[in-house]
Amino acid sequence: MYNNNFGPSYQEQRLQQLMEQKQLRDFMRMYTNLVARCFDDCVTEFTSNKLGDKELTCVSRCAQKNMKLNERVGQRFGEENAKLMEEQARLGR
Repeated sequence: MYNNNFGPSYQEQRLQQLMEQKQLRDFMRMYTNLVARCFDDCVTEFTSNKLGDKELTCVSRCAQKNMKLNERVGQRFGEENAKLMEEQARLGR
């Protein structure tokens, strides 16, 4: 949908804005969950304002595992979405 000036219509601009807001919310939710999970799993000493060596290692591994998990989930989602699109295209013919 384009208006007479060959630019995006108001509806397209609004849809783009809503999609960007949703992506930001999803990212912030993922980040918050990552922080909470790694903190709960790894931080055990509250006698210092710095993390100990074991805690640092645990937090690093936890973050890496969660990032890999999210990457894999995104790949699987893309694969399943591609399959769905192919099936819809095949049925539409």
